[in-house]
Amino acid sequence: MVTHRTTGRNTGPPRARRTWIAADHPHYKWVALTNTTLGVLIASINSSIVLISLPAIFTGIRLDPLQPGNVGYLLWTLMGYMLVTAVLVVTLGRLGDMWGRVRIYNSGFVIFTLTSVVLSLDPFHGEGGALWLIGWRVVQAVGGAMLMANSAAIITDAFPGRQRGMALGVNMVAGIAGSFLGLVLGGVLAEWDWRSVFWVNVPIGVAGTVWAYRSLHETGKRAPGRMDWWGNITFAVGLTALLAGITYGIQPYGGHTMGWTNPWVLAALAGGVAMLAVFCLVETRTAEPLFRLSLFRSTAFAGGNAATLLTAMARGGLQFMLIIWLQGIWLPLHGYDYADTPLWAGIYLLPLTIGFLAAGPVSGHLSDRYGVRPFAAAGCLVMAVSFVGLLLLPTDFGYPAFAVLVFLNGVGGGLFSAPNTSIIMSSVPAEARGAASGMRSTFQNAGTVLSMGVFFCLMVAGLSDSLPGVLSVGLTEQGVPAQAAHSIAGLPPVGVLFAAFLGYNPIGHLLGPGLLGHLPAAHVDVLTGRRFFPELISHPFHNGLGVVFALATAMALVSAAASLIRRAKAHR
Repeated sequence: MVTHRTTGRNTGPPRARRTWIAADHPHYKWVALTNTTLGVLIASINSSIVLISLPAIFTGIRLDPLQPGNVGYLLWTLMGYMLVTAVLVVTLGRLGDMWGRVRIYNSGFVIFTLTSVVLSLDPFHGEGGALWLIGWRVVQAVGGAMLMANSAAIITDAFPGRQRGMALGVNMVAGIAGSFLGLVLGGVLAEWDWRSVFWVNVPIGVAGTVWAYRSLHETGKRAPGRMDWWGNITFAVGLTALLAGITYGIQPYGGHTMGWTNPWVLAALAGGVAMLAVFCLVETRTAEPLFRLSLFRSTAFAGGNAATLLTAMARGGLQFMLIIWLQGIWLPLHGYDYADTPLWAGIYLLPLTIGFLAAGPVSGHLSDRYGVRPFAAAGCLVMAVSFVGLLLLPTDFGYPAFAVLVFLNGVGGGLFSAPNTSIIMSSVPAEARGAASGMRSTFQNAGTVLSMGVFFCLMVAGLSDSLPGVLSVGLTEQGVPAQAAHSIAGLPPVGVLFAAFLGYNPIGHLLGPGLLGHLPAAHVDVLTGRRFFPELISHPFHNGLGVVFALATAMALVSAAASLIRRAKAHR
């Protein structure tokens, strides 16, 4: 192995770039930390900023995302970015090991910035506009994956073991907090212009790109070798099919509330699992595998990644459910118009972000001194306690209690993230850190995508039993003809969830101007007011919420157990 370490002298060819600070300078590690944290922050903000801005984006391109034929555009705009990053981070981490982590990371900044410009210039409307956004979001996800796959490895290379937990804590908390900061930022920007959701990335991306190219050095070990193409292909096809199958499984099919009987969904799930099995077989017979399965012989590495997957699923489920809870029920009950609920949902979730930001760096610093496993496990236990507390809250809760519980959940996530990452990255040899960072990011991103399928499925199942009857009775009491009320009540609950999730008035959207135009004005005011739908859905929603938070609690407890697995040997 050849160790490439840049010194203060210009050892490259005559036209080599000039740098601002040498790699062996004592301050270089802080430069590496600051720049990689900016990269991870902007990549993670971008995964959620579109989430909260979807109503404004689809209004801007003149497409109703809730029309039956347009739900696919909604799902791919929402999930395409996360799915692509989940698929590519291992490949890009491996390329970082082979070609240089800084080189791949810097290229990611360039791609991310350029695609932000292209996205903001969407020239089409309707389906063409949606396809433009989906396609370029996929390309942007490649840049985001380059940033996420190599940032932890660059930090691990730059920092000594005694400070690594603190540094990774800052980086990881920025990444996780970014997903919640994006909710507030997206809500604010979407009020002004939907294109600004993409414009905001451009100045940050340009500054980060220039800074990265001028400041970062290749300080880690490279592992020259050949790319495992068969491993790449089978992994990408298998994971994409599996996650896409789960995503489409929440859509209605053939009179059923969900699509688990859809032959295409079943084929995607079965084919995805089969292809991932082939991938594992390929990796055991490849001299230079993409996914180094031998790393899982380390119990710390295996346990750390299991905890990463489970906490990502629990955290992703929490994010989706809290947004629906706030936008569809709590905020309208407290006087907020449906059109304003996306912005205010982000604002009322700020305690969650504050908890992350407060606990993450502290946990990283203390875990360097007192050990990583107790802090990682404690973070999972704190999250479990917060899930139980949220489960016990009434649907129309008092905000102080809610704020304390989501803050506590944020603290738990902050306590967990840095020690968990340190466990994973310190349990592999230095030359495998790029691949290990990519594998960790794969589990984290896949967990986020899985959370949507799993938790939406549970919520839809919980609503399917009681919502139709409650909705039918409520509509007929307000003068809606019995046949129309029965027809609307029989629609899949996922439409109601998506409407609440996007900040639309669900009843106004379901009835449409045709039915509303034939009802007395007083009944229309009630049906489309702020209290009718929240009061109607509160009990059925809380039943589904109980199942969701019970599963999230179980995931957090299993993650705590996985975090306590001891490692045989740490690689410093």
